[in-house]
Amino acid sequence: MSAVQMILRADVDGLGKRGDVVSVSKGYARNFLEPRRLALPASEGALKQAESMRRVRSIKDARDREAAEEVARQLVAATITIPVRAGEGGRLFGSVTVSDVADAVAEQAGVEIDRKLLVLDEPIKELGSFQVPARLHSEVEFPITVEVVPS
Repeated sequence: MSAVQMILRADVDGLGKRGDVVSVSKGYARNFLEPRRLALPASEGALKQAESMRRVRSIKDARDREAAEEVARQLVAATITIPVRAGEGGRLFGSVTVSDVADAVAEQAGVEIDRKLLVLDEPIKELGSFQVPARLHSEVEFPITVEVVPS
């Protein structure tokens, strides 16, 4: 089994990011990467193109990280209040999910956050104050303080 050098045209989970030069088996390259247009063979001209892709990626990554840090500074200082119907002993009728948190953040802080970027192991089912981790960028993770109050 021999390996070939390929340049990734898109991010591939478990393999690398766009513009990376990777060594993969011939079968993986021929049967998976090339038909899906995820990679191209590493020729001399393609290697120069890959360098350009990496430069563009690093600039975009830095811009994305700065934007994520700005949002983090704004949300760490804020407390998001979510009014819910609650019964005896502070138990909720239903639960508070990441979708509810994302909607409340958009409404109260004016920041649109994709619910997939919020990490909540299980829905919140009681009144109180909770920390909901948000991961907006691979290097920017911060807690959002969520206050669940009776409506």
